[in-house]
Amino acid sequence: MRTIPDNAALVFEFNNDNGFYDIFAGNKLFAAVVGKQQIDDLDTLRSQLLTNAPLQKFFDGQNIFVSLHPLKNHTIELLVTIAADKGFEVTDIDKLPGQSNKSLLVTAVNFSGKKGYILYSGILKKRFYLVSQEDGIYAGSFSKELVEQSAQYVPQKAKKLFLMLPDQQNANSLANLYINYSRLNSLFEALFKNKNTDIFKSFKMLPALAALNLNFKNDALMFTGFSNIQPDQPSSYLNLFANQQPVANHLKDIFPSTTAYSISFAVSDPKKFKSDLSDWYTKAKLQNQKDSIFSKVTKETGVNLIAEFNRVLSNEFAVVTTRYMEKYAIISLNNGSLFKPIMKNISNMATDEIGQVNYNKLPFFLLGDAFSVFHKPWFMIVDNYLVLANSESELKSYYDSYFNRKFQSKIQQYNQFNDLVAEKSNVTWFINFKNADPVLKQDLNDQFYNNFDKSETGWKNFYAASYQLIASDKNFYTSFCMNLNQTDIQP
Repeated sequence: MRTIPDNAALVFEFNNDNGFYDIFAGNKLFAAVVGKQQIDDLDTLRSQLLTNAPLQKFFDGQNIFVSLHPLKNHTIELLVTIAADKGFEVTDIDKLPGQSNKSLLVTAVNFSGKKGYILYSGILKKRFYLVSQEDGIYAGSFSKELVEQSAQYVPQKAKKLFLMLPDQQNANSLANLYINYSRLNSLFEALFKNKNTDIFKSFKMLPALAALNLNFKNDALMFTGFSNIQPDQPSSYLNLFANQQPVANHLKDIFPSTTAYSISFAVSDPKKFKSDLSDWYTKAKLQNQKDSIFSKVTKETGVNLIAEFNRVLSNEFAVVTTRYMEKYAIISLNNGSLFKPIMKNISNMATDEIGQVNYNKLPFFLLGDAFSVFHKPWFMIVDNYLVLANSESELKSYYDSYFNRKFQSKIQQYNQFNDLVAEKSNVTWFINFKNADPVLKQDLNDQFYNNFDKSETGWKNFYAASYQLIASDKNFYTSFCMNLNQTDIQP
């Protein structure tokens, strides 16, 4: 993995073994995620090259790494990296150039001073570029630009880019997914034309590396493993949740049925969380701004808002985006009736139940970075939940969902998906692909949205996905799950 260029955020590892290919033959899961055409192209090339008689014995059973790389033209290409077994001689590939038949033409070339090859597949009618790296390692792609980048890349020994699995754990795993969270930004810049999208925003700032194992299910993609925080990097908002204990998630039960995506937070010790959050603002040099805002609130209303809020804050809070682009903050309180007069005191009330907060940035400074989208929000308190939105009409929409029980938890397919995810977590990101379609159409680059939108092979085959961080020894146990629509599951 050290030879993979360092702009890769995601690397998928599997063994070049017939057993692996047999398991996933015709499986819609990988076709939907990576793209059916790319899967078919790589499989065709594998059969033409790696099963070639002079080469097969040196590559059978070797691990293959498929990495995603954003390029200058805002496209994303795959790089395939594999090491030959001991005894392999580069002359075995040198025998192939010049051998021409209707299915494969191999030509020796040079990439940035390194020996390489252009393989033209007559079946695919396209070229695959291959470069010889150090120690019998080969990297290839359908993108010449990416192979040139790979040839020029010089690994830095002191730079830790991915979290490595212990040999025994790796040997027992069907496949692995490696994530460098700090590289997600460049990947998302290629994916999204809306550079201010909040989709997966908090995770992109997490200074961590993850290594996850694939758990095979016929109807779902499931990866579990660990995300290890890198101590030499600046702390992010999500770091605060590593200091908590896992908490059972209940707040999601009252998310509206129109939920497109959400990020939920759970803390076992709200007082410690608020203390850690205060320290985080101090390190971010935001403490003076925070003090100024809350001093103004106290001076004008007589309310010590931080103390009053901390007194009623319970264990869960979340930000929810609906298919209609409505945004809600939903915050669990231990005494809603006690906090309602406090909120009325700092707001301009439109009705007895709904009002607009008179002060800017209060949600951001009370709960953290994920709540920065609410500036002078509208609010209501229903039972023991504080609900915030950026307009009165959005609040009325949620009011209708709440009192008429129009919740995602009332939908059978959601509950089937919910059975797959961890019951306890500290951070959970969730997306419902059908509900998210209008948001993705607006925010994704057209090329990627068109791939998403393909009903036969796109991500629309999936119902939902979740990504969970579960605090464990100051790091995070991590779970990723994505399941197919029930109509797409083959009996």
